[in-house]
Amino acid sequence: MSEQAKPQKKKPKYFFDYTMLFIVVFLMLFGLVMLYSTSSYEANIKFEDPAFYFKKQAVASAIGVGVMLFIMVLDYHVVQRFAFIAYVVSLVLILLVLSPLGYEAGGARRWLNLGMSLQPAEVAKLALIVFFASVVCKFSEAIKTKKGFLFVIALAIPHAVCVLTITQNLSSAIIIFSIVLMMLFVATPQYKEYFIIAGIALGLAVIVILLVKYDVIPTSLSYRFARIKAWMDPESYASSKGFQTLQALYAIGSGNFLGKGLGESIQKLGYLPEAQNDMIFSIICEELGLFGALAIILLFMLLIWRFMVIANNAQDMFGALLVVGVMAHISIQVILNIAVVTNTIPNTGITLPFISYGGSSIVFLLAEMGLVLSVSRSIRLEG
Repeated sequence: MSEQAKPQKKKPKYFFDYTMLFIVVFLMLFGLVMLYSTSSYEANIKFEDPAFYFKKQAVASAIGVGVMLFIMVLDYHVVQRFAFIAYVVSLVLILLVLSPLGYEAGGARRWLNLGMSLQPAEVAKLALIVFFASVVCKFSEAIKTKKGFLFVIALAIPHAVCVLTITQNLSSAIIIFSIVLMMLFVATPQYKEYFIIAGIALGLAVIVILLVKYDVIPTSLSYRFARIKAWMDPESYASSKGFQTLQALYAIGSGNFLGKGLGESIQKLGYLPEAQNDMIFSIICEELGLFGALAIILLFMLLIWRFMVIANNAQDMFGALLVVGVMAHISIQVILNIAVVTNTIPNTGITLPFISYGGSSIVFLLAEMGLVLSVSRSIRLEG
């Protein structure tokens, strides 16, 4: 009798999230189209080149895609080895803004000139996602205690404080702290601490708003207090702090349901400051209408859903936390940007992921997406 053939072992099949890749690429390309439409008038006046902002963003996007593809094919566990180094380096980069390498643009000193423009706050977001994913995995039991929980939270304070005080970037400081809280929220079973933190933050915000509203805190103390005042009554500050908000609301209102058509915005013709940056969503509303705006919001919602699918199926806690950190970053930033543009919250100067102008932002966002896609590649399919 001939020997029975040994059954061959089936090679494990691995998952790859093409849906997520498509959404990211579409948002990036859509962002380039909207950026050109939004910025061409201002770029032509300032630089005599309608495609000035478009070209710079296209180069940054190409670099970002290269970084994303490189990270995507790596085993994401590799970055865990560099978690602490990333934590320290990102903090040093923020401190370097105070050095001669730092420079001011748009009235804020937030960038470094390292042969190319770099915004350290964007580096910090990615670095802290990797660092805290590593920390939570190593000290998963310790963070379930109050002492351990507070210690881990304290590790986020240096970056948040330095971003707030050195670069005067409140929105990035809020995002950094929120990313850490979201990752801890997912990793720990107790929720009382998070409700306490949220309650304290909300209570302090309400108190500050009321004090500013009734002139207990004079707006002359800080431009942020002036922004709160303008947020509550933009018409009374139409020539100063409320100007940008009102112009954005005019753009949104004039778009109706289907919009004026791509390239047909009036507000971008010198009326709306920083239209290609923080306020690009208002131009989307004006040119593509409520339909276009809802389509973009839906795409972001689909992207968040894919994050949740990958996080739930990741092969280990480290991978899941990486995905949760990136999801927290993008979702919080989208919510804050749209809330600012629609005057739901005071103006904080925050960009719309993948769409607003910003070289550092698009490169590091795509790097984060590379990590998420790397995690998705590690998911084994049954059968």
